[in-house]
Amino acid sequence: MEPEVKIRARDVNFYYGKKPALKNIDLDIYSQHVTALIGPSGCGKSTFIRLINRMNDLIPGARVEGKITLDEMDIYDPETDVVDLRRRVGMVFQKPNPFPKSIFENLAYGLVINGIRDKDFIEERVIDSLKKAALYEEIKDRLHDNALMLSGGQQQRLCIARCLVIEPEVILFDEPCASLDPISTKKIEELILELKQEYSIIIVTHNMQQAARVSDYTAFMYIGELIEFGRTQKLFTVPKEKMTEEYLSGKFG
Repeated sequence: MEPEVKIRARDVNFYYGKKPALKNIDLDIYSQHVTALIGPSGCGKSTFIRLINRMNDLIPGARVEGKITLDEMDIYDPETDVVDLRRRVGMVFQKPNPFPKSIFENLAYGLVINGIRDKDFIEERVIDSLKKAALYEEIKDRLHDNALMLSGGQQQRLCIARCLVIEPEVILFDEPCASLDPISTKKIEELILELKQEYSIIIVTHNMQQAARVSDYTAFMYIGELIEFGRTQKLFTVPKEKMTEEYLSGKFG
């Protein structure tokens, strides 16, 4: 039996001006599971996840067709509150991007702009988020140091904590380990496995071993199309599509 669907995409097409970037995407993202999107560069993986929190709205001439729902709510309905949507759907980018502020301020900022003023509540939430991001023990004596002083791996976990502080339901990871060393990568992967107990997670990754290690489901994309989707173990061991098999065996990509 498949788990509960958190996000449902149906007949999704996306264009940069006249150029199609996604074609007829049908995909279910399951609640409290990790879904990996794999495929060669430029196949539409990042474009797709940016549709889920409407980051592509910021691109001039971008146009989306079809339907994407989050808990049955139409993400592209004119009545949808985009600010609330982006609170519910957090995002962690390829390169760590802490604000040039203290570690504490990096996290408190998201609460303050949402109108929260209670200092005790803010402190509690900041510490809780740092613990969830497996960072608190390493930096608990340095909360008022500049976040840019942290190592690359710590900065990425700080960005994860910053995402968690506003209590999202879904976390989008866009190649979160691309700029990290193997030890930092391992920590992020362990963290993703922890976080799926509470959150629905999508990870875009070029690293097929990473997809195999952290995801429950995998979607293989190629030139804007979804070629195959299924349980990760099955897709990696007995893919249904010849193109999936060729990609996984390194014949292209």
